[in-house]
Amino acid sequence: MGEETSHIHTDKSIVVLPFVNMSSDPDNEYFSDGITEEIINALTKIDGLKVIARTSSFAFKGKHVDVREIARQLDVSSVLEGSVRKVQSRVRITAQLINAADGTHFWSKNFDREIEDIFALQDEISLLIANQIRENFGHFNIQEQLVSEPTTNMKAYELFLKGHFYQLKWDADSIAEATKYYEAAVQLDPKFARAYYGLVQSYGLLAAWGYMPAEQGFEIAIRNFMIASDLDKSLPEYGQSFIGRTFWMEWDFKATYKQLIETLNLHPRFTDGLEAMAELLLSHGYFKEAEEYIQKAMKVDPLSANHYYTLSHIYYYQRHFDTALQLIEKALQINPDFVLARELRILCLIWLNKEDEFVQAIVNTPNPEVKQIYFNVRNKGLKTLPEATLKSWESTAEDKRQMVPYELFILANTEHQLEAIELLSKYITQKRGQIINFRQDPSLETLHKFDAFGTLHISNFVLEEEIKHVPAKEKNTESEFPEQDKQLEKLVNFIETEQPFLNAQLSLRTLAEMLNLHPNKLSYLINEKTGMNFNEFINQFRLVHFKQLATDSKNAHLTILGMAYESGFNSKTVFNAYFKKAEGITPGNWLKNSKG
Repeated sequence: MGEETSHIHTDKSIVVLPFVNMSSDPDNEYFSDGITEEIINALTKIDGLKVIARTSSFAFKGKHVDVREIARQLDVSSVLEGSVRKVQSRVRITAQLINAADGTHFWSKNFDREIEDIFALQDEISLLIANQIRENFGHFNIQEQLVSEPTTNMKAYELFLKGHFYQLKWDADSIAEATKYYEAAVQLDPKFARAYYGLVQSYGLLAAWGYMPAEQGFEIAIRNFMIASDLDKSLPEYGQSFIGRTFWMEWDFKATYKQLIETLNLHPRFTDGLEAMAELLLSHGYFKEAEEYIQKAMKVDPLSANHYYTLSHIYYYQRHFDTALQLIEKALQINPDFVLARELRILCLIWLNKEDEFVQAIVNTPNPEVKQIYFNVRNKGLKTLPEATLKSWESTAEDKRQMVPYELFILANTEHQLEAIELLSKYITQKRGQIINFRQDPSLETLHKFDAFGTLHISNFVLEEEIKHVPAKEKNTESEFPEQDKQLEKLVNFIETEQPFLNAQLSLRTLAEMLNLHPNKLSYLINEKTGMNFNEFINQFRLVHFKQLATDSKNAHLTILGMAYESGFNSKTVFNAYFKKAEGITPGNWLKNSKG
């Protein structure tokens, strides 16, 4: 079981920090990052275990921050850290599970395997970690397997990890590089679904951002999506790719909602899905519901600049500009290069008439002159534009790389509102993502009075109607575990008679095997009927045994620590902490009193 320690926190939560690349080749960083993310994804499958998402975990990559401070920021009770050394066909992984309360290790292990066994190794590590957390913090069910084999071709898998590594850099050149690795991966394994989904996302981003012809990029993305969906619809990437098409490309909001419900039922803590649901609800003015979804995402990904950006938008569209500005400042603290966040900050400054900050904010940004015009419209009474300006804006709708439609906002808030309706209509025909929230945008409120505004893209989604048709969740039968009192009595009798607690390496799984009981059932029984986690439950028997040894005059020659080890404790720290918690005094003082 490894070294134990006492725990202050009782919540079942973990952050997996980026594993350190210990290979001689620094280019193997893609592999250590990939292993980290695979373990995060595996642990995320366990219902009842809070697992911090990749974005927040990787925020600490390469930083020397005390694990207790990391745990405090992320609100977790345990931290996993480790390293990966890849040498030719072998991989060595070390992992340590750390108690966030005091920074001590309560489990560590080294693994040395052939790279061909990498998926089995990921599964083994994930299951061991999950069992340790359960034994120390309390019950949750653990599946028999957490990691499946996505491909039988290890070279294809390594190419996929390289592609994913570049994709997550989130710049055009890196994403273009990612497509090369994904393409090479599917060449080696034409049934590798995750690599196809990587192509879907990469080409979709390149097309949406204007770094390749939109029709070409989306056509490649859709072609790969059709292949990937035929191979595996159970992956969260399926829902993400499906929604990328129905929401952003087609504005089919009803289909988007149905797919999101299906995806989140399968993967309830899939942060991209939670954020997409928030965006869908936001676009229809369901602000309260949108915030509930983004807050769920932020619980497991509290350092995501994207989530702060979405939450800021929710307040911005409700005209709570001060709150929106505070949230967008937080997003930019996390990621100062987040261009969309910088643009939302500029809009907040315009609405709040913070001229000095606005002037500084637009320096070195695209089209500062147009932003200045909108500031003057909102705050300095500008109502009419020169004819030359209007003429120069006639082709504005053709600029596909425009992040914020400032020209539209200016037209809508001056004497040129008919031109604004015409431009907005063009954007909607193009289904431009920048104006998907047009009905909620405060900069377009002046257009609501026009009949034509009301007829611009009638959505097929009404939340109240869709909620009626959401399937009810299956009833949880866990609480119906039969004859719990008899099972507990049998368990206690077995422990007192057979004394398995004397084995310092006793685990919940090995005890379950002795009792011919599933570990999930044993874990639930102990937690439900005693209110204790596994280690607390077992340590109470060890404590009783220690007292018996300590008060027996035959053992006067033994030290306190020696008797603790004889009782099954394998750590001085955990023995002293547990004893003082249970008895209110130190073992030494207790022994003096008992002899007094």
